[in-house]
Amino acid sequence: MALLWTRDAPPPVPGAPRRALRAPRRGLLPFSGWHLVLAPTALLFLLPLAQMVLASFMPDTDINRFPPRFLPSRISFEGYSGLFTGSPVLRWLMNTVIVAAAAVVSHLVLCSLAGYGFARLKFPGRNVGFFAVLATIMIPTQLLMIPTYVMFTRIGVVNTLGAAILPWLASAFGIFLMRQFFLSLPKDLEEAARLDGCSQLGVLLRIVMPLAKPALATLAIFTLLGSWNDLIWPLIAIQDERSYTIQLGLATFQGQRRVQWSLLMAGNMVATMPLIIFFVAAQKQFVATMTFSGLKG
Repeated sequence: MALLWTRDAPPPVPGAPRRALRAPRRGLLPFSGWHLVLAPTALLFLLPLAQMVLASFMPDTDINRFPPRFLPSRISFEGYSGLFTGSPVLRWLMNTVIVAAAAVVSHLVLCSLAGYGFARLKFPGRNVGFFAVLATIMIPTQLLMIPTYVMFTRIGVVNTLGAAILPWLASAFGIFLMRQFFLSLPKDLEEAARLDGCSQLGVLLRIVMPLAKPALATLAIFTLLGSWNDLIWPLIAIQDERSYTIQLGLATFQGQRRVQWSLLMAGNMVATMPLIIFFVAAQKQFVATMTFSGLKG
């Protein structure tokens, strides 16, 4: 009878004495030892979120108490009632959704086109143009605010929702990310499609873009986080309350002399929950994006 061996053990040598096969040795724990380190670390990072959730249901007496309380003495909905009755928070949230959706869609389209052009198309000044785009990453954002504000004033978009959307149409980081991913893809599939009569745009849409889902998901995640949490530029360019984003609206609850903590904590919950729901729903795709940079052509 032929001997059976495990995957980890070497195959038996003919003529060698037979030995009893042993099952691979298992550890003392049913899980990796790294979980003993990662689990407490995850709980440590969850503490601020838990504190925010509990504080949103605290009465003002508990929030303003010193030393502060971690658990509320009673469940109170004063913060949420004041938030939804005393401020247009739903309009702010809708404005933020519009800005974030426009930013994600425009980034996926424009950065993909520009990245593919720099990666595959040959034209004069390609490398110079790419390094010029890449050099803009090193320019501080604060340095661009004044000329951007002047330009937006001249075209008439200041104090409108368009002022928050236009800066997020594309970015040098997005172009760089997509170009590097396209360079990692093999050219054989694209050349085969061209031989079959497919146009350059058809190759991009039918061959390249389906393979670029991890890179597109990564770009979408970074763009969503950046546009959703943007505060400095809307604070400068928008003064009309009807065009506020959620982060700009929450800033109105913080004054120089008094902070409305109950409204602020409830507003933070309203601003954070859509992102949490999104990441829970797209968890598998989010994990897949963390390894896309290791793909080889």
